[in-house]
Amino acid sequence: MDAYQPVCGLFSALSSPARAATIHLLSEGEKTVGELVDLLDISQPLMSQHLRSLREAHLVKGRRSGRSIYYSLADEHVAHVFLDALNHSRHVED
Repeated sequence: MDAYQPVCGLFSALSSPARAATIHLLSEGEKTVGELVDLLDISQPLMSQHLRSLREAHLVKGRRSGRSIYYSLADEHVAHVFLDALNHSRHVED
């Protein structure tokens, strides 16, 4: 059962609509916190909390450039897992 803990953590990190939307936006390319705040219409402190959860789950990473941090997906597998789950959920609703 211990072998399944990491995958449970991954899906737990995606259990928030704001975090799922963040992953979806980052699947299109890197973005700053400010861009994510504007696109999702949530507060900067809340966005920072969501990004921390996603970083702890190893789903996103940050790259500092000057005073800005650019967030992106940790690797292409994250986009595949998320987009497959999104497509599956859309298919199930039909």
